[in-house]
Amino acid sequence: MKNLNQLILNFEHEQNFKDQDFYVSKSNEYSFKLLNSWPKWEKNFINLIGEKFSGKTHLINIFLEKFKGIKFEAQDINNQSLKDLKVHENIIIENFNDEIDENLFFTLMNIIDQDNKYLILTSEKPIVDYIFKLDDLNSRSKNFLLSLIDKPGDDLMFALILKNLSDRQISIDKKLIDYIIKRIDRSYGKIFDFIYKIDDISLKRKQPIDFKIIKEALGD
Repeated sequence: MKNLNQLILNFEHEQNFKDQDFYVSKSNEYSFKLLNSWPKWEKNFINLIGEKFSGKTHLINIFLEKFKGIKFEAQDINNQSLKDLKVHENIIIENFNDEIDENLFFTLMNIIDQDNKYLILTSEKPIVDYIFKLDDLNSRSKNFLLSLIDKPGDDLMFALILKNLSDRQISIDKKLIDYIIKRIDRSYGKIFDFIYKIDDISLKRKQPIDFKIIKEALGD
């Protein structure tokens, strides 16, 4: 990351990477600080919300490296999971959706509550927006502290584009990144779609990235 940090400094953007190169911006600062403030939370249940590619898993991995715990994919929770979490203080459920086994999830929440454990649940929409068949689960879902990763601002878009192109050993001029930011949808998914297109074009043509290639990748 030294090369990337130097590029950011050269581009007159404030260096703001922390913990495994996670870029902290207004879009994700609350979530970053919240997870790093464990265990000084208002509630034991946290819902980390954000669209795909918004950095939820990155934040979770930073948390687990720092504070330890166990992680489950929501769709993989089963009776064995309820046994496995017993020896852990921090429990992570990633990619929560309405296909989760409601009975198992309710039991899991009860275990966490009774044993004074901590739960971080990641999802693309707030858990309070789900309508569960179990009335008790609808009630318990309101006990989560919601932490939203917002749409990326210009600084975060700049950092994501620069980092991902740098990781692929693709050099790019600052004015091209500014051009991209003004024309691309303010969406993590669209940013990463663009990165993949640029990478593909770069590999096929083996030539420097210019305005023509940028326009092609943007679909202009």
